[in-house]
Amino acid sequence: MRIVKALFWIALLPACTSVYQPDKSLSKDPVTMAEARIKLGVGYLQQQQFIKARQNFEKALIHAPDYYRSQLSMAYYYEKVGDSSKAANHYDKALRDNPKNGNVLNNYGTFLCKQGDYEKAEQLFTLAINQPYYYLVSASYENAGFCALKNKNIDKAQHYFEKAIAHQPMRPKSTLQLAAIEIQQQHYTQARVRLMQFHQRYGYTYSSLVLAVDIEKKTGNQTLEKKYRDLLKKTPRPS
Repeated sequence: MRIVKALFWIALLPACTSVYQPDKSLSKDPVTMAEARIKLGVGYLQQQQFIKARQNFEKALIHAPDYYRSQLSMAYYYEKVGDSSKAANHYDKALRDNPKNGNVLNNYGTFLCKQGDYEKAEQLFTLAINQPYYYLVSASYENAGFCALKNKNIDKAQHYFEKAIAHQPMRPKSTLQLAAIEIQQQHYTQARVRLMQFHQRYGYTYSSLVLAVDIEKKTGNQTLEKKYRDLLKKTPRPS
């Protein structure tokens, strides 16, 4: 049973309009000006206007070259366009300049996991989690879990997903991954209870119904299997 194993990359900023009109009242503070450019760049990335995205991320770096979000945005741009070498260079610089920044540690760990450097990725996730003023701990535990899955280490993945929901109960992706692991371990009752709690909280989703069908098929409960199959047919597959 496979569920999409997308790693969480901490969003730089929400989407924005693609037209930039400088606000004359805008602070001349370099970080404020960099944030404005990052916001624009993220908007352009979402619209797949990569040249304009790069231009804005580069301007963010000009405004605040040592600001971690300027560095991360440039790294993410190169990661997005498939230039892993340049992405790594920017992540390296961000880490050198901000060795105790949880966001930098988490995002670099995510990048390294995608590159197959599982051991170093796990080290960075652990460092992020241990930072005193880093509050996205559940996200980094979840990332570590997905990375362990990618490395085919199921026991370690289960440990990290359990840690994720300990810090954020019923975190959706970690909850579903734990249910999938429990099905694989033939712990069907635990998986069924977990999915029932998920459905009470979030309703039916395509991924949760796939797991529910699998449980009932393997336990021979034809009535519930049919129920979930019927619901699955009416539920859009995630894009």
